[in-house]
Amino acid sequence: MSTPPPHTFSITPLTQFSNKNSQIRRPQEITHFSYDDHRRLHHDQSSLKSYYPPSLGSDLSRGFESFQKHDSSIDEHLNGLLDGIIELEKRSGKKVVADIITWRGMMTKFMTLPYDMRDGFEMNAIKFQDSIFIEENHSYKLIAQSVSYPRQDLMTYWGYKFEEISTLSGNPSDFSSEVIESRDQNVVNNEEQFCSIVKTGFGDVRLIIGGEVDAVWDQNPPPDPLNKPPVYVELKTSKTPRKPHEHVNFERKMLRFWAQSFLLGIAKIVVGYRDNEGILEGLEEIETTSIPGIAKRSGRQLWDGKVSIDFTTTILEWIKQTIEGAPEGTLWRITHAPASKTVGLSILPQNSFLSPAFLEWRNNT
Repeated sequence: MSTPPPHTFSITPLTQFSNKNSQIRRPQEITHFSYDDHRRLHHDQSSLKSYYPPSLGSDLSRGFESFQKHDSSIDEHLNGLLDGIIELEKRSGKKVVADIITWRGMMTKFMTLPYDMRDGFEMNAIKFQDSIFIEENHSYKLIAQSVSYPRQDLMTYWGYKFEEISTLSGNPSDFSSEVIESRDQNVVNNEEQFCSIVKTGFGDVRLIIGGEVDAVWDQNPPPDPLNKPPVYVELKTSKTPRKPHEHVNFERKMLRFWAQSFLLGIAKIVVGYRDNEGILEGLEEIETTSIPGIAKRSGRQLWDGKVSIDFTTTILEWIKQTIEGAPEGTLWRITHAPASKTVGLSILPQNSFLSPAFLEWRNNT
């Protein structure tokens, strides 16, 4: 029998979070950066795409053989996020202050955990200069991803293909109808990304979160993104629900759709509905703020957005309080075993995962 971690957080019963009424700080973009199609980082909006509806009937499998896929075996840690913070601090002359700094993916795992405990996860955490930095444990992620099959790879590609045929690299008015209609012939490359970095908060826990943004709804580039928030768009694909169990599955998926967009302040989600063969059958535009109400009105009680928020606030407070009690530089592992009803927090012997560039910048300013 394995030794339980020294610190344990109970996910259930969910009623323990029902009366918390957490205060949420609306996400506000503080900076952004782009990865180009060779994964080079640029401190600009050059990789931000504009949304423009794709043609129904498109085959999302087209071009799968020429897919230029990012090498997910490379552990990028928090490097892009930290580089963005360095650049912001150089421009502003002010230190970025937060209790927790992390990628959106880690926060999404917390927000969905009360209603989806099947999959496990591992994260690394370290306190440095009054902030707790949290990253995914890359080796655990690789093991989880090692069990795949050809159709799963194809279905993953469908999501990237949908993004490719639903976006343009500038304002739609700048493109001819021929260019717009030929998007289906473009080679899909998921190295290129635009990432927004926002400040937000759950309860008393101040957060800096970085995450990918698929597209912008209005002007591109946004004229004043830091003062007038752009209407960002999240693009998703899902099988067209027809049978009762398919509607249930889609409602469960909407929890993740909502959490991902809620965390970065992304206002709209566009869902591309497809059949079993990856043929695009329909489009639906959904306001992010409307999704919890949709789930509540269904009467299925599959998930509750308020409980997700209050749970996330509580577990972040627990992580903060636990890690703050240890010496700075202590490395921690946050764990959730598959189907477990607890989250563990334990100390590791390894060294910091923060980038040398970030450590040098912070230690010399």
